[in-house]
Amino acid sequence: MPDRVYNVLFLCTGNSARSILAEAMLNKDGQGRFRAYSAGSQPKGEPHPLALQILRESDYPVDGLRSKSWDEFAAASAPVMDFVFTVCDNAAGETCPFWPGQPVTAHWGIEDPAAADGSEIERKRAFVTVQRYLKNRIAAFVALPLGSLDQVALSAKVREIGQQAGATSPRPEVA
Repeated sequence: MPDRVYNVLFLCTGNSARSILAEAMLNKDGQGRFRAYSAGSQPKGEPHPLALQILRESDYPVDGLRSKSWDEFAAASAPVMDFVFTVCDNAAGETCPFWPGQPVTAHWGIEDPAAADGSEIERKRAFVTVQRYLKNRIAAFVALPLGSLDQVALSAKVREIGQQAGATSPRPEVA
C-alpha cells in the first residue's frame, strides 16, 4: 500500500460524462494511489446513461457515481485536493472556487461526448473515443514519479499530458 494517497478532482461544467468517466477510471487504474472525485459548475443532476454503460462494459465500478457541484469540494469539510484537472473547455474558462492546499492544476480538455449527434452507435462511439483519450492520460499520470518531481516539474508534466491526442483548444489554467 502506498504511503500517500493523492486526491484528484476532475471538473466539467455538467459533471455527467467526461469528469464522471475520469473519476471512475482513475479510482480503479490508480491502484489505491489516488482517490478521484468529479464535480461541475452546473451539474446535470445525474451521470449520462452512456457514460455509465461504457464504464460498466469496460469493467469499471459505477456505484456511488453522481453528478455534483464543485461547491462540495470548496467547503471546509472537503478533502484537500492535490490535483485539479478540467476536462472541458467551459469549466477551464470559468472562475473556480478556491481550492485549499494549492493543488497542481491542468486543463485536459476533450470534446463532449454527450453533445454527439447521430445514431445510438455514433453517440456510443463518441463516449468510447473519449474514454480512450482519458485512459491514455490517466495511464501517463499514474506513471509519473510523483514523489520525485518538484511542483514546477509536476505542473509541466500534467499540462503536457493534457495535450495528448484528443485535446481541445488550450484554455487558461484553473485557479
